[in-house]
Amino acid sequence: MKAWISSTLVAVAVLGAAVASQAKPLSRIIAEMGLSPEDFNVVNVTADAMLAGGAPQVGTESTWANEATGSMGTIRVREVRDNCVHLQHFIQPEGSDQTREVRTRRCRDASGNWILTP
Repeated sequence: MKAWISSTLVAVAVLGAAVASQAKPLSRIIAEMGLSPEDFNVVNVTADAMLAGGAPQVGTESTWANEATGSMGTIRVREVRDNCVHLQHFIQPEGSDQTREVRTRRCRDASGNWILTP
């Protein structure tokens, strides 16, 4: 359940970054980016692993690849401020020569969990 919620939060952040002025269904945003829901799960697991030991250092990178779809990417720590980590995602969907950039921010709540925030 927690993994599903985290994946949904990542997808919501992508939704907000990709289409700030238009409301679209999440499934459509994912399809337009060329990523599958499984790709979002891989992205989320990678980001979770980066934050598992606490706040990482600026410049830390981790790569991910979904063998099933061929999509891949890199997550970079752009900034660490207060209780928040700003992540920069470079995503290359399967079959695309273009890399797309998405930025997200995760902040620690009172329990120490990393929560995706606007």
